[in-house]
Amino acid sequence: MGKGGSLSESVVKKIFLSYTYVAIWIFLSFTVIVYNKYILDKKMYNWPFPISLTMIHMSFCASLAFLLVRVFKLVEPVSMSRDLYLSSVVPIGALYSLSLWLSNSAYIYLSVSFIQMLKALMPVAVYSIGVMFKKESFKSETMLNMLSISFGVAIAAYGEARFDTWGVILQLGAVAFEATRLVMIQILLTSKGISLNPITSLYYVAPCCFVFLLIPWIFVEYPVLKETSSFHFDFLIFGTNSFCAFALNLAVFLLVGKTSALTMNVAGVVKDWLLIAFSWSVIKDTVTPINLFGYGLAFLGVGYYNHSKLQALKAKEAQKKVSQADEEANRLLEEREGEGLGKRNESQD
Repeated sequence: MGKGGSLSESVVKKIFLSYTYVAIWIFLSFTVIVYNKYILDKKMYNWPFPISLTMIHMSFCASLAFLLVRVFKLVEPVSMSRDLYLSSVVPIGALYSLSLWLSNSAYIYLSVSFIQMLKALMPVAVYSIGVMFKKESFKSETMLNMLSISFGVAIAAYGEARFDTWGVILQLGAVAFEATRLVMIQILLTSKGISLNPITSLYYVAPCCFVFLLIPWIFVEYPVLKETSSFHFDFLIFGTNSFCAFALNLAVFLLVGKTSALTMNVAGVVKDWLLIAFSWSVIKDTVTPINLFGYGLAFLGVGYYNHSKLQALKAKEAQKKVSQADEEANRLLEEREGEGLGKRNESQD
């Protein structure tokens, strides 16, 4: 009885911790998005400098990642040669910097709710780019699913009250660069047996991002900031904003490490709906019925895609277990045959 009780307690504890990690990730992801919108929006804090904000994030995150990896040694670094860094990490850093720059820029022109709806196109972009680079196999059923997601997002865009063409171009560009980055991680790092968690990823990629962002910043934002003599760096605003961005990476580390990537996908759906509700109720962004209908269609498509991926993963794992069991059975059979042969030789002697 006691054993059964202790087992149920451990299961309850595990479930409680899983939900805690999910809640922390949703809260931090939610906070970073709303905080970035607050800083960049001209009607709020009115600091429309997305490259500068992203550079502040990268320098802060790179510094803290360096402390965790090199000074406090809480996270093990990955052994990486200079050639590997230049050929693999640098291209990923370039794509990441472009993705962050464009996605932060979109907050100046679009509502938080509409941006979340456009982000539903991420599986479409990842699958399409994966097929282009031969990392995904083309399937008519999957492509039909991708078209249904795209159709849903198109309806949501049609119903958007504050539609801004430039803002949509920026957000779609951010989705395209982020999807390419995710595929490139598979091609340039995972295929070579290199796995980066969010902390080691920041340690290697954040300095690279900072350097890439420095080039457009010198020409685009620096001249404007130079003339804005009234601006004073607000350490409280930018410090807490950067800390939230870093804490979000830690939360991803915990969530994926202690649960699974699928849990993060499901949590992401919950977060998106919460952001849409928050955008409508608190920020007073207009969310139309056509918006919700379109996003609902896209949401069902994304849910089906995640379900299909999970089923494929389960089938792969089951096949792997069967092959391992076969290998183990063959090994035992060989051992027994060897033992039998040894005994026969002994009896003949």
